[in-house]
Amino acid sequence: MGLFNTTHFRVLEQGLQFTSANTRVIANNIANIDTPGFKSRYLTFSGVLRDRMDRNADHRFQRELHVRTNDVFVDEITSGQPDGNNVDFEFQASLLRQNALRQESLMVQLEAEFRMLRAAMRKQ
Repeated sequence: MGLFNTTHFRVLEQGLQFTSANTRVIANNIANIDTPGFKSRYLTFSGVLRDRMDRNADHRFQRELHVRTNDVFVDEITSGQPDGNNVDFEFQASLLRQNALRQESLMVQLEAEFRMLRAAMRKQ
C-alpha cells in the first residue's frame, strides 16, 4: 500500500479532477456566450461519481476520473436569447465561484493531510 493510496487521498484527488473539469465546462460556456444557437453545458457530479467511483472489497477507489462527453448535460430546456443561445453570464459566473470555493475547500483538506503526514514523519 502506497503512502498516498488511501481512500481519503483518492477522494480528494477525484474531487480536484472534477472541479478542474467543471471549470473547463463553465469556461467553455462563457467563451460561447455570443455564439448563436449555443446551449449551456453542465458537468453532472452524480453521473461522474456513479460511473467512475467503483469500490473493491477494501473500499478503496480504483478507477481514475476521465470526463467523457456523455457526462456533460446540455441544457436544451432553458430559453435564452432570440438567436437560440441560452448562456447567462451572471449564472455562469456564480457557478464558477461555487466551483472555485469547492476546489479551495478540497485544497485546504489536502494541505491538512500533508501537514499530518509531515508531523508523523518528524516523530519517528
